Amino acid sequence: MENAQGFAHFLATSDFVARAVLTLLLLASTATWYLILSKGARLFWMKRKSAAFIEAFWDAPNLEAVAARIRENGAMEPFSHLVHHGFTALEQSARRNQGEAATLMNSGAADDLITRALKRAIDEDRSRLEFGQTLLATVASAAPFAGLFGTVWGIYHALLAIGASGQSSLDAVAGPVGEALIMTAIGLAVALPASVAYNAFARANRNLLARLDAFAYDVFAFLATGIKTSPMRADARATSDKVMELARAARLAPRRTHSHEGA
Repeated sequence: MENAQGFAHFLATSDFVARAVLTLLLLASTATWYLILSKGARLFWMKRKSAAFIEAFWDAPNLEAVAARIRENGAMEPFSHLVHHGFTALEQSARRNQGEAATLMNSGAADDLITRALKRAIDEDRSRLEFGQTLLATVASAAPFAGLFGTVWGIYHALLAIGASGQSSLDAVAGPVGEALIMTAIGLAVALPASVAYNAFARANRNLLARLDAFAYDVFAFLATGIKTSPMRADARATSDKVMELARAARLAPRRTHSHEGA
């Protein structure tokens, strides 16, 4: 009697547990490749935008020009987002000095406000950069064992079927057992891309955050001291007011856009 062999035969003869494991592995693979493509594209875009902003930042004649660029282009990548938070801290300090009621958000000296704002920006960017990496790590570590479980379960049912049919020859055993071993191969095929992607994204995020930390020191120096001695203005207060005005306009611009779209 000829045995039907192949993955289609395995699917036809497998029970609910084996099909559930296979479905779980397919879903994990789909999520893994979605994260690989989406996070890879975003990192590539972010790298280009960040390089352009850093070059424009160091070429800017003063902080007013930097604030104007943020107002025009937005703060979509980590470095401009960091500077934007610094401008917001300056604005909060100015409002408090002008008599606004003190809150926990704007309490402390101006230097403390800037430090907290920059740290908050870095933490927010770190959270965004690490999105999806827990899933990649979980898939990389759990997929091989899920595939192995599917293999053991398939072999168990294959041996039961062989015992029930009364055929114990190698031809009768090799087909069902080989089909069950396919689950192990699927588990490894799901785990390997997730493992490589996790390591690649972790390294890229680590390098980006290291550069962002170094840039934060420069931003703090400019916002805390450089703005007070700007050679572009005889009156340092005028420079501070202008920077805060531009930062306020940058924050309100998206709201105006949404209100026009709603109209």
